[in-house]
Order: sequence, then structure tokens, then C-alpha cells
Amino acid sequence: MKNRLTLSIALGMILGVIAGYICHTSISDPATLNAVAGYFAIVSDIFLRLIKMIIAPLVFATLVSGLAWMDSGEDVGRIGVRTVGWFIGASLISLALGLVMANALHPGAGLHLTESASEASAGLTTSALNARDVIIHAFPTSLLDAMARNDILQILIFSVFLGVALSALKRDPRVGVIVQAIDAMVPVMLRLTNYVMRVAPLGVFGAIASVVTLRGLDVMYTYGKLIGSFYLGLFVLWAILIGVGYLFLGRHAGRLLKAVREPAMLAFSTGSSEAAYPCLIEQLEKYGVDKKVVGFTLPLGYVFNLAGSMMYQAFAAIFIAQAFGIHMPLSEQISMLLILMLSSKGMAGVPRGSVVVVAAVAPMFHLPAAGVGMILAIDQILDMGRSMTNVIGNSVATAVIAKWEGARAAKSKEALIEQLPAEAR
Repeated sequence: MKNRLTLSIALGMILGVIAGYICHTSISDPATLNAVAGYFAIVSDIFLRLIKMIIAPLVFATLVSGLAWMDSGEDVGRIGVRTVGWFIGASLISLALGLVMANALHPGAGLHLTESASEASAGLTTSALNARDVIIHAFPTSLLDAMARNDILQILIFSVFLGVALSALKRDPRVGVIVQAIDAMVPVMLRLTNYVMRVAPLGVFGAIASVVTLRGLDVMYTYGKLIGSFYLGLFVLWAILIGVGYLFLGRHAGRLLKAVREPAMLAFSTGSSEAAYPCLIEQLEKYGVDKKVVGFTLPLGYVFNLAGSMMYQAFAAIFIAQAFGIHMPLSEQISMLLILMLSSKGMAGVPRGSVVVVAAVAPMFHLPAAGVGMILAIDQILDMGRSMTNVIGNSVATAVIAKWEGARAAKSKEALIEQLPAEAR
């Protein structure tokens, strides 16, 4: 079934390119072209809506269930500190790599951008982000409102509080019923996810066909330098992530990459990290990661550890500056890196969230909106690579945290055995 889905997604991508190219070359009227692209997008929009439908309850159930079954608040704090510490380090590396690659390759040098990108930049006007607003926004006023908006950061905050409370009271028979009910939601949501995933090949076909119908294959030539430079940067980031995986996991890193191949491909083909989230949970548990670690670490990863998205944000901002001949000294680039790191948190559930972050941060550094619009024209292509990178980064992080927890549990068991009398060992 797994191999069949992988092949079906690949076939959907290929057929999407063919169908889109045929429509793009055979239809000359722009209005008709837009209409045809819109019809293709219906299928992909339905698929992404189905994904969004299950994300909030799935994050809620897996996170609360994982926390509720932890033995103590100490476990929550320890795993939380390790997880957030890992994610902060990964975020800084991703953003710094984006700055380094953009400055080394100069993808925007020599490009002649104009202010006529109104079509692409429409709807991106937004006020500059600041630390106060981002921090306050993280705390929900209503769980129902957060779920209605698929605000993963707010859902995560509420779920942590609820999970810790249930963990402290789970021995109470009345509370135990609630814990078991939430725990039972997890397999139900995973089964629902399996049903939704059967639509994935059609969603992939619609998404690719719609983009190629509108833009054609010319977009690959027009923005070839930008696309090539960005994907070269992603290859370097993949090498770093996989190298770190081998450093901590040894030979098991290869098995991990094989296990997450399907969700990584799904993220690449749909350009959505969210689309791969449910499948990624299943694959990590099949790989052998404890479900409480998956339930706690992975949702945090979708808020704090979007490695591909953060590299893209730094890369895109420097590209815009280069394209418009705006000089940004190193001190200003470092300031922008820190602002991007803070501003990107909680954007996982936002459509084209990375572009929104770049558009929001751009006014702080006097970067023209036309540059954001120009990038948005090929964002689907760039989004595919960064979404796949997000999946790889979160997979490695979750597996490493699980190994640390497993090693700690083994040491604790050995210590207990040594404390027993010799005849009881």
C-alpha cells in the first residue's frame, strides 16, 4: 500500500506537468487559462482542506496523549528543554546557511525587477512583526478559536497545559477516563488520515497542473538562477541534517530516511509540510520512536523547527536586496536573522507562511514589496523543497530526542538493578 501510494503521487506529479503544459501551450486567452487553472486547483484545494480539517484535532490528540502518559512533570520539562534547545540550534543554522548561500551565490545580482508585480504581491500587505505581538499571540484566548484558525502554536500551548494537568491527575479514576478517551482519539485520527491520504495523488496532480497551466515551463528558465541557488542551499542543508542524524543515530539513520521517504515526497509534491504531518507520525512510530516522544516533539517541530522555511526566509530577503541593489551590512543581516527566527514561529498553519514572514519583515529593512511579489511567482517551486526539508529536519530531531530518552531510561534501569541486593538481581 505504501509503495503504491508513493508511485501514485509520483505519477500524479508527472501527469500534472504534462496536463498543465498542454493547457498552457494550447490556450492563448488569459481568462480561459485562468479558468482552466482554477478547475485544476479545485482538486488540490479540496485535498488541502481535508488535511487542514484533521491537523488541529490530530495535533491536540497526539500531544495531549503523549504528555498525559508521561511519568512526571520532570519528564515533560526534560524533553521540552532538549527539544526546544535542539530546535533553536537548528533554526540558527538554517537561517545562517540561507544568508551564507545567498551572499556566496548572488542569485539576485544583475536581475532587473520592476514594480509591475502587483498581481503576485496582491494580498501580501502586512504590518511589520515585532517580538511583543509574536509572544502575546502564542497564548490563545479560546481553544475553539485556535482550532478554527488551525493556529498550531496556540493549540500547542493549550495542549501542553492540558497534558501536564492530566499527567498530574491521571491516577484519579474520573480523570483517567478523560486520558483514555483522548488516547483513543489518536488511532481514530490516524485511520481518518489514511482515508484522506488516498486523495493525495489527485491533490498533487491538481496542484502541479494548476501552476504549470498558469506559468508554463518558462518559469524554470526565467528564475533558473534563483531556483538553482536555493536548491543548492537545500542540498547543503540536507547534508548537514543527514550528517547530524548519522552522528547521533549511527547506521539507524539510513533506516530513518527510508521510513520517512513517503511523507517527505508528499511534502515535496504538495508544497505543504502539513500534508505530510499525519503520515509522518505513523512512519516515525513504525520506525520505533516512542509515541509519547512523537506526540510531544513533532508538534513542537512544526512550530519551532521548520528548517527549510527558515533558510528560505533568509535566502529570499538577501535575494530581494541584491536584485534591487540594496546594500545590507553584516550587522543588519544578523539583526534580520534574529527577527526572522522569532517571526517564523507559529507560521506552519498559514498558507504561504514563509512568504508572509518575508513580506512582514521586509519593511523593517526597506526591502521593496515588488521583490516579494517576484518571489511569490515561483513560490510553489521553492515551497516544494523547503517543505520536504522541514519533514527531514523534524524526523531527525524526533528520532534523536527519542534516542536520548531511551538511553536515559536504560541508565535509570541499570541504576535500579545495581541498588537491589545481589540475590534479587
